[in-house]
Amino acid sequence: MDIVTDVKILLAKKRMTMSQLAAELGVRLKKHYALSNLSQKLYNNTLKYSEMKIIAEILGCEVIIQEK
Repeated sequence: MDIVTDVKILLAKKRMTMSQLAAELGVRLKKHYALSNLSQKLYNNTLKYSEMKIIAEILGCEVIIQEK
């Protein structure tokens, strides 16, 4: 799976929209965060690690980096 699919699955489980996620991300980053900006970053794989950590937190998850 890719990050877009993972985020969409988590959003569905939390009954949350991408718009709501973008709005909450903006609140936590203390700046305007448009839905289009979030979508582009997800589809282009250009999310910052710090942004992904916040998204995971909003969705009740955590980012784990693990050795293979």
